[in-house]
Amino acid sequence: MKQLHRPTGFQALALCALALACLPPAQAQRNAKGSSTTMIYSCTTADGRRVTSDRLIAECIGLEQRVLNRDGTVRTVVTPPLSSDDAARKEAQERRAAAERLARQEAARRDRNLLTRYGDESAHQRAREAALETVRQAIAASEARLAELAADRKKLEIEAEFYKHKAMPPKLREAFDANEASAEAQRALSTTQKAELDRVNRHYDVELDRLKKLRAGAEPGSLGPLVTSTAGTPVSPALVSAAR
Repeated sequence: MKQLHRPTGFQALALCALALACLPPAQAQRNAKGSSTTMIYSCTTADGRRVTSDRLIAECIGLEQRVLNRDGTVRTVVTPPLSSDDAARKEAQERRAAAERLARQEAARRDRNLLTRYGDESAHQRAREAALETVRQAIAASEARLAELAADRKKLEIEAEFYKHKAMPPKLREAFDANEASAEAQRALSTTQKAELDRVNRHYDVELDRLKKLRAGAEPGSLGPLVTSTAGTPVSPALVSAAR
């Protein structure tokens, strides 16, 4: 067995501490007390030489060293400390892995909830129709309000006939302006509500496709996050209440 020059002083203490730290607690305690158990250290130096010793190998400090039993089996591995850059990269990888685990857990939870909420395809279709009906009612309310505003404007135009050749009273002008502002806002809302119909249909299309895959045997959480047109409720409450 090849023997190397023994490190001395603080170097020897540091090497011994590093070796003990990498062993299981019970094993480290036995060796610290001077047990007769023999440990063999093995490593490959930076220039490619294979080196073995009965103690930590000075030439391989900063490199991986294997601690072997007498029969050649690996007892433990002494790994070199990470550089600051390597430590930062490892921490970033661990954060990404943790985030991915949480995302999978959340996806699995959502999938199980989806299966529980909709026992079959007809239940999902009923939920779709209910959501669409809510939007349709909001659109009808907006159209009714636009009809009211149009009737009010007609009355204002009749009243304005009396002032064809003279200045319109400020109160009447203000009424025209208020009517036009309300009508413009209602037209914008109606356009948004009609787009909501498409959004609701897309939402349920995505859910239905996922449900079919889950019922065909896909594991909950294996399909990735449930990406629909919104992370919230199928119908935006603001679009409904604004038309009332």
